[in-house]
Amino acid sequence: MRLAHNSVVVVADGRKMLFFRNEGDAEYPNLTVEDQDYHPNPRTGEQATDQAGRASNTIGGRASSVEPTDFHQIEEDRFAAQTVALLNKKALAGDYEQLIIVAPAQTLGEMRKHYHKETEKRLKGEIAKDLTGHPVDQIEKIIVEQE
Repeated sequence: MRLAHNSVVVVADGRKMLFFRNEGDAEYPNLTVEDQDYHPNPRTGEQATDQAGRASNTIGGRASSVEPTDFHQIEEDRFAAQTVALLNKKALAGDYEQLIIVAPAQTLGEMRKHYHKETEKRLKGEIAKDLTGHPVDQIEKIIVEQE
């Protein structure tokens, strides 16, 4: 995938967001970090204090268990929505012309729910990979190798 000069690349997952700008050109990208955010998100067992409950049906006298709330996933989804809110704000301000988003498939799915039309217009591509722990030079290489 070719990255025009001044393109924006966002690498995110449910806990970390890296906002890059391409200071290089389409042939030789040079991603520099403009913004980043990290949101610690402990597993659900560390966030919840109670076990899932049971519900009883007064008709028939049956009891069934209640699905436990996945607080960890709720926080990851909220963080993905916050990341898109930043992208929407920057798109509406005309801060970037082209955007590439790199995130795990589940995070991408959540992010898509929140794209503004201006963000969608600027979206050049999405890559369903978790690259938040990779060095910048590897991120550049992986993006360039995408078709």
